[in-house]
Amino acid sequence: MRIASFIFICSLVCSPAIGQKVVEPKALAEWSEPFAPFRIVGNLYYVGTKELACYLVTTPDGNILVNTGLAASLPLIKANIEALGFKFTNIKILLTNQVHYDHVGAMAAIKKQTGALMMVDAKDAAVLASGGASDYEMGKYGTTFAPVKADRLLKDGDTVSLGGTHLKLLHHPGHTMGSCSFMLDVKDNNKTYRVLLANMPTIIVDRKFSEVAGYPGIASDYAYTFSAMKRLSFDLWVAAHASQFDLQQKHPLHSKYNPGAFADRKDYDAALADLYKSYQAKIMQDK
Repeated sequence: MRIASFIFICSLVCSPAIGQKVVEPKALAEWSEPFAPFRIVGNLYYVGTKELACYLVTTPDGNILVNTGLAASLPLIKANIEALGFKFTNIKILLTNQVHYDHVGAMAAIKKQTGALMMVDAKDAAVLASGGASDYEMGKYGTTFAPVKADRLLKDGDTVSLGGTHLKLLHHPGHTMGSCSFMLDVKDNNKTYRVLLANMPTIIVDRKFSEVAGYPGIASDYAYTFSAMKRLSFDLWVAAHASQFDLQQKHPLHSKYNPGAFADRKDYDAALADLYKSYQAKIMQDK
């Protein structure tokens, strides 16, 4: 399993959503590469790119979109949603696992085009509203995505409901102050599955935790998140980055409907264990 790496190169791009220049750090090419949309299980679909995971939850009362990828990914996400037979304008709620530009880059534009309500972990609301400029690490680049004002602030355990589907927010801070995962029950013709949309606790700072002045509680937040995520119980799991749950191996091109491909708890535990080793190494820097 490969945990997504980050290679940042600064460039200026114009953000039509707010009419100002945004400094969008660019990264791996696969973050923008198309990936055929597909049904994961029941009313949960994958509509993201080859690496940046975006999820569509469909309901009789409209749909929920979790994550948007980069700003330039909007046409691709829209095309993916429509290729599955759903209306892009039927998005009623917007959510995200974390407020970095590679997950909320197109959020402002999608909100404007659909009129959807933006709901975010309360600890990430300020960064979302600042377009990333107030982020403890990515803020060094300035405004990295078009700012979005949240319509609802969420805390750990809150539920987002639409058309009979309920997503429970799990506060998993560290990667950002308001990083979060979502848990939902999804049904198909055979059974009901508890599905985790995980935000894996990767570390993006090279400095010692004690030197991260903009996030004084970062070490303890990571400790909490590792503990909480190890205790989770679920049937299927996916994550904010496709490589974190081996999407291409579990769902090769032209694969048939197969929820069981995402049921490997050993992969999840192994990924957490690898990340925990990185966390422990970081903690040792402060000793």
